[in-house]
Amino acid sequence: MKRNILGVIKYALLVFLVIFLYKAFWPRNYHVPPSQLRAGTKYWNLSTGSKIGYTFIAGTGSKKNYPIIYLHGGPGGFVSDRDIRVLSTLAEDGYDIYFYDQIGSGQSARLENISDYTVSRHVKDLKEIVGRVGAEKVILIGQSWGAILATLFTAENSEKVEKIIVSSPGPIYPVRLGLKNVTPPDSLHLRTPFYSNNQGNEKANNLRIKTITFWAKKFNKKLASDKEADDFATYLNFEVNKSTVCDTAKIVKAVAGSGFYAAVMTFKSLGQVQDPRPKLKNSNIPILVIKGQCDNQKWGFTNEYLELFHNHQFAFIPDAGHFISVEQPDSYIKAIKGFLIK
Repeated sequence: MKRNILGVIKYALLVFLVIFLYKAFWPRNYHVPPSQLRAGTKYWNLSTGSKIGYTFIAGTGSKKNYPIIYLHGGPGGFVSDRDIRVLSTLAEDGYDIYFYDQIGSGQSARLENISDYTVSRHVKDLKEIVGRVGAEKVILIGQSWGAILATLFTAENSEKVEKIIVSSPGPIYPVRLGLKNVTPPDSLHLRTPFYSNNQGNEKANNLRIKTITFWAKKFNKKLASDKEADDFATYLNFEVNKSTVCDTAKIVKAVAGSGFYAAVMTFKSLGQVQDPRPKLKNSNIPILVIKGQCDNQKWGFTNEYLELFHNHQFAFIPDAGHFISVEQPDSYIKAIKGFLIK
């Protein structure tokens, strides 16, 4: 009898092990839209080794001295057709605009050595891109993580930045966790999105992706191909992006372009960034901080930008979430144009 019980236990453990290995190591298909090459995409081959895909919109009429460089969200995000469509109206005011996908995402190349996806790499890439556009200074527009990147870049290269615009900015790193508890002004009437990021993560994550993430962080290796990993990122972003709007009827559809390994490894490296606050606290660079009423970022993190940059303007957009340009594109552009003409 005892041998029979032990045999059953051994068999059950073997079955469990086979199932675990299958779910953890067998490639998966997420049935998401394929990545599409955007017509008109150009490329920079940077000295850092990054091949960067970008879209250039030339300013019309009376040309402005300082071009605009758009920094998308993420990390591991990408420039969307909506970003280009909405912000291209600034070209009518004479601004040259550069929309580039950060290394490891969108139209840009993927790196074989994923340990090279770091905040430092992104900052170095941006510095060379600023040099490539050939202007004395640039205007940075940063969305979410793009605001973090803009801040870290400006701390080291303030002489190259004319103005900064941040929309739905992520927290300045290293994060001051106590800012989560800062109470927003009652006058703003901030609203919590119907969905949360946690709900999206819980629904999308699975044993295989947890294994891939662990393998990447622990061994700096790809356990899955870039295609499989990026397909998961597309699926995940669709679920997480449900938290980025006020009106759930306007949830953004799944679009390919996100870079999984760029996201995981860049986020990991954020824990080692040097605090930019000492270099920014006396900065006179004008900054516009834009926040939607249903932004999923804590008010304290947004408010720190207003406290750090004394030469600031603040634009509050009612009935808009983290992706302000999805629900209130006209108000979004109006705020930016108003800031740029001053």
